[in-house]
Amino acid sequence: VMGSIAGLVAGLDSGQTPINKEIQSFVRLISAIAIFIGVVFFIIAMVMGYTWIEAVIFFIGIIVANVPEGLLITVTVTLTLTAKRMASKNCLVKNLEGVETLGSTSVICSDKTGTLTQNKMTVANMWLNMKMISLETGKMNYGENFDPRTPGWEELGNIACLCSNSDFVDVKENWQKPVNDRAVDGDATEAGILKCYECLMGDTSKKRKTNPKVIDIPFNSRNKYQASVHQDDEGKHLLVMKGAPEIVFAKCETILVDGEDVMIDETTRKGFREACEKLAGMGQRVLAFVDLHLDSSKFPPGYDFSTDDEEPNFPLDKLRFVGLLSMIDPPKASVPDAVAKCRSAGIKVIMVTGDHPITAQAIAKEVGIISSKNVLIIFDSLTPIPNSPQPGVSACVPGYVMTDWEEADLDKLIRSFTEIVFARTSPQQKLFIVEGYQRAGNVVAVTGDGVNDSPALKKADIGVAMGIAGSEVSKEAADMILLDDNFATIVTGVEEGRLIFDNLKKSIVYTLTSNIPEILPFLTWVVLGIPLPLSTVAILLIDLGTDMLPAISLAYENAELDIMERAPRDTHDRLVNHRLIFLAYGIVGITQAAAGFFVYAVIMASYGWMPNRLLFIKAEWEDEYNNNLEDSWGQEWSYGQRMMLQQTCNGAYFLAIVQVQWADVIISKTRMLSIFQQGMKNNVLNFAIIFETV
Repeated sequence: VMGSIAGLVAGLDSGQTPINKEIQSFVRLISAIAIFIGVVFFIIAMVMGYTWIEAVIFFIGIIVANVPEGLLITVTVTLTLTAKRMASKNCLVKNLEGVETLGSTSVICSDKTGTLTQNKMTVANMWLNMKMISLETGKMNYGENFDPRTPGWEELGNIACLCSNSDFVDVKENWQKPVNDRAVDGDATEAGILKCYECLMGDTSKKRKTNPKVIDIPFNSRNKYQASVHQDDEGKHLLVMKGAPEIVFAKCETILVDGEDVMIDETTRKGFREACEKLAGMGQRVLAFVDLHLDSSKFPPGYDFSTDDEEPNFPLDKLRFVGLLSMIDPPKASVPDAVAKCRSAGIKVIMVTGDHPITAQAIAKEVGIISSKNVLIIFDSLTPIPNSPQPGVSACVPGYVMTDWEEADLDKLIRSFTEIVFARTSPQQKLFIVEGYQRAGNVVAVTGDGVNDSPALKKADIGVAMGIAGSEVSKEAADMILLDDNFATIVTGVEEGRLIFDNLKKSIVYTLTSNIPEILPFLTWVVLGIPLPLSTVAILLIDLGTDMLPAISLAYENAELDIMERAPRDTHDRLVNHRLIFLAYGIVGITQAAAGFFVYAVIMASYGWMPNRLLFIKAEWEDEYNNNLEDSWGQEWSYGQRMMLQQTCNGAYFLAIVQVQWADVIISKTRMLSIFQQGMKNNVLNFAIIFETV
């Protein structure tokens, strides 16, 4: 099993993150625009008689002018700030780009235990002697209503104590605590069973010493049971097993009822099914406990038990069924609200668990993954998959149903139901489910804590591992780690991820707008032959000076009020799309250029150079030997005087761009809301405006 999981993980490619794709798309778009304009400039320059060296200089200048120099810093600052904020909210980001991916998420495939629930198992009920028995579950009076002399409890308790790999942490302080408060080495399920037995019997250590373990078959996702063989003082061997009720019960031939072994018949099977459904329907995890006294003549003291071959050299069938234990694991208080927020944000939450289908759907209803008002269909091997969407209907699909499914079957299920719970799933099936939702065009986030979750974690667009209960393998495969194992933290990550995308858009549109007022002066200088309105030094001052800090400051912008009420971003909604280019270049950019040319024309006119006189005067204006060039009123200007006036116009054009960029950065603050709703609470941006002015 471990080898197959390792093979699955090794063969997977997680692919590019959405933000990586967006930045690549942006680079290609801006490069195409820059090269196109540069080539146009080159051709115009050559047609107008410029040397090829001058034309190449124009070409390079246009390309440089189109490059948003602050983008790299802005992206890095935005991702880093978000990662820092998320770390303070118990979410450790391993891959910076993964933060934005979480914001693009449209489907979350969540594990149940430890993510949606508290991962604090307490044995609440048992089915013994074909009767239901409830236990007091309070810490101070746990199990006080139960009589340990009840027939069958000795055998059930014996299996619960021996068929386990957990133990209390061997520290003096731990032994001094009440049983229910003691720390346990082992998972939550094992801890719940151990504490139950210790509370009721108090002799765990003694029992295990007198019945040492000879061999063990650990639990795995394929078998869904754990078994071990123990030897008592007389050298006799006892096989004990616990696991998924339907799996373990199928291996049994008899059942223990009031101290007697009774052959299992249809009445027994019906009672067993009803007990499992009742306990699972309460949202409890149910385990079956069975045993078998091995024949001393076939398995004498010192017998060499082995599991090296395909089948162990001891029996795993014709066992004796003893009873069921069910454990409550309540949902975390914050989960229903977090699921509701996901719904309002247009994100589907899908439960993918190894638990029994009835347990899974009960918890799903409790936390809001499945609407209680919906009709629920629990699939079996004969249930047909609908061909059309089923409004008002939810589905619970056990793993065994999907054993022979093709991709088309899963795709049809995903199209038919919006609320789905997958139960009793294997690692391969979890991976199959993730791939199915990705084929449907979704950005998929997966949560998990076990080794068997690692293939799905790696394949997902973003894998989220649990920091407390998570295995090292799952943490290695994931992009993010929830330090508090809380599903609500994922919702915080979604909001932060959406904020990243918003702020990057704001920063890019702000940065790109100044490209037009930087390019047009060179275009008019080349084509119309007017004195150069803006110097190259001024362009560098804008790109690397006045624009840099405001562009970065937009990374500090707070989320807009409706950010979690929007639907997930469409995968076709690019970071830089045609609408953004039109806004930056066609509206705001042209407006800024108009402001610059206005002050340029006013200053020139105030000194006697009317616009019609400036046309095609470039050669004479830049001739340093021409010291008697006449303006519109017949005044003669020397070369030095003309250069002084040109520098004045360059400064005015530069100041005009800076001033309109004040308005531009305020325009860019919000994508959806009014500036009066968003406010001016971003102190970094406020400082940036002052810095830009000074």
